[in-house]
Order: sequence, then structure tokens, then C-alpha cells
Amino acid sequence: MSKKQAESAQFEDNIRELTDIVRQLEQGELSLEQALAFFERGVVLSRLSQQQLQAAEQKVQLLVQQAQGEQLVPFQTDSGV
Repeated sequence: MSKKQAESAQFEDNIRELTDIVRQLEQGELSLEQALAFFERGVVLSRLSQQQLQAAEQKVQLLVQQAQGEQLVPFQTDSGV
């Protein structure tokens, strides 16, 4: 599996897990401790997913601008993506 495929799979797994967390929190059947743990995990997953989306958006913008003949320097995030 290539790095891009692995990143895509990780993103999809994160979104799937986040969706499951939201579903469980919405049911309202968790203890306060469980709900807080799920919420904390959801925040982490949300941040990771947002970073991946931002990196993907920047790559798309770079490709579009390069296609229009503009020269840009590739953007590097803290995670190297």
C-alpha cells in the first residue's frame, strides 16, 4: 500500500470512528466518564481529520495553480504532509 493510500485509509478510518463516537454520544446511554472519554477521542480524531483535509486542499490548490503556469513552493505541515 502506498503512503497516499495509507493516509486515505487512515482518514476514512478516523471519520468512521468519529461517526461511531457521535452516534454513541447521541444515544445518551453512556456514563459521564465514558462520555468524556469518547468526547476526548472525538476531539483528537476531528483535529487529525481537519489537518488532513487542509493538507489535501493545499495540494489541490498547488496543482491548480501549477496547471495555470504559476510557480509556488509546496506547503509543509508540522506532520510533513
